[in-house]
Amino acid sequence: MTVENEKASPPHDGQKPTETQRKWLARGLTQPGGKLPLFDEYGQQVNPQTVKSCIRHGWAEPWFSNPLKPDWLVCKLTALGRQLVEP
Repeated sequence: MTVENEKASPPHDGQKPTETQRKWLARGLTQPGGKLPLFDEYGQQVNPQTVKSCIRHGWAEPWFSNPLKPDWLVCKLTALGRQLVEP
């Protein structure tokens, strides 16, 4: 396994997403490239702690920087994240 593959599929640590994390991750299933939303279904910004926690667990990964809002983390689902929330 190469270093690149390790980054793409971190080993599963046995953690399961909370209901909030699961809902956020599941919204990426229907988006091109697995893009995760910046805002919830009520138009409120997704809690940055939710985003950072999902990144730490390897369920999401930063996708690109937003030059207009550099403090926003634009993320996408990882293969592991997809496995955890697919029906």
